[in-house]
Amino acid sequence: MYATFADVKSALAEGKSVIDILENYLNAIEERSSLNAFTEVFTDSARKQAQLVDEKIKAGKAGRLAGMVIGIKDNLCYKGHKVAASSKILDGFESLFTGTAVQRLSDEDAIIIGRLNCDEFAMGSSNETSFFGPVKNPVNENLVPGGSSGGTAAAVAANLCTAALGSDTGGSIRQPASFTGTYGLKPTYARISRYGLIAYASSFDQIGPVANDMNDIALLTEIMAGKDECDNTVSSRPVEAYAHFEPVTAEKKIAVLKESLEMEGINPEVLEQTKAIIEKLKSEGHTIEYVSFPYLDFMVPAYYVLSTAEASSNLSRFDGVHYGYRNPEAIGVEATYVNSRSEGFGTEVKRRIMAGTFVLSNEFYDSYYSKAQKVRRILREKTNEIFSNFDFLVLPTTPSVAFELDGLKDPIQMYLQDIFTVHANLTGNPAISLPLGKNKDGLPFGFQVMGNHFAEKSLLDFSNYLSQLT
Repeated sequence: MYATFADVKSALAEGKSVIDILENYLNAIEERSSLNAFTEVFTDSARKQAQLVDEKIKAGKAGRLAGMVIGIKDNLCYKGHKVAASSKILDGFESLFTGTAVQRLSDEDAIIIGRLNCDEFAMGSSNETSFFGPVKNPVNENLVPGGSSGGTAAAVAANLCTAALGSDTGGSIRQPASFTGTYGLKPTYARISRYGLIAYASSFDQIGPVANDMNDIALLTEIMAGKDECDNTVSSRPVEAYAHFEPVTAEKKIAVLKESLEMEGINPEVLEQTKAIIEKLKSEGHTIEYVSFPYLDFMVPAYYVLSTAEASSNLSRFDGVHYGYRNPEAIGVEATYVNSRSEGFGTEVKRRIMAGTFVLSNEFYDSYYSKAQKVRRILREKTNEIFSNFDFLVLPTTPSVAFELDGLKDPIQMYLQDIFTVHANLTGNPAISLPLGKNKDGLPFGFQVMGNHFAEKSLLDFSNYLSQLT
């Protein structure tokens, strides 16, 4: 069982080959196929990769990730392999190139083992909207793993790969990390290139890692981050040595989002243990201050207005003409578009496309889209104000533990699952979910730490310290 990269390196030091390690994961995937975490396992190409890495290790030329086995969310492009964003409309499509984040890991000799199930086009908070069926939580298979990167978190939690990549648009890495007891990082917007990521909402989307270990989170982020000629929105700021943790010696000023702990409906055990962690930090000498953030109720509505508007635009390219699913009986351009998109997209995706088209319409643009942009600016200004006085902002990752499969039928209740995570996406801040809590039934939940823009180094150092402290 290889839960972390440290486990993999220990096995290699003891004489195991990368092929041996890969086969262990392949067997585990087969044994836990009921989780439905993978939409496809790249068995042949992964074995070829593993053989090449074994040869590199023997020659002393292996990269920093030699032996690490990585799963990638089914919205990340990997040349010569299928990618579908877990949607019927892209079923059978094969990528013509490899996305930058995936390429950088592969260049350091990581093994790409397969594509991981997710909510269709990353739209969901439970991984139940996938064309390939729902993912089950490895902690309890009657529960959801969270979404949209549910397959990513489930695969890591079940030790089906060493670590995995997801994308986070409104909490899609951190929420499933919370529900499965794993670490999940959403970096600063523009810290990691989005080239090769199938877009949902371009001003929100960010690629990030999920792992069982802080060291793996830091290492993967360090390797993926940095400027990229293929993505002109990515930052050219230098990348610090994230994987080299600095000890936290100085007292930190930590803001607690007061409204997040006063919200109606928060699980009592989540609340109790979140407060206990905060008190632990206080007892260690850190300055804790409860700050008011009176815009909590506006964040989810603003997020869904803006993200659906961007989705309406981004998903217009999937038309049944250029690639992917096409209705075989449609005659004429209009019928091809209408029938292919109606049959190719699932209910939730169609709901969001229609909502996004509505808020962008001439009659309602100023009432919804324009106002949501103003709310986003206010949120960013208030958040910047907090970080001008504090090092970190802490709050729960999710208001509850994982819920039952098919347990939330009301879309609005599902959207409210993002209440604590959308903040970082609206403002572009980095945020991480740490697996620091469990309820009386042993179900995990996360503690969320948010940092200032491009302050991944201090955020990861502090998260490592906090993980050890608790």
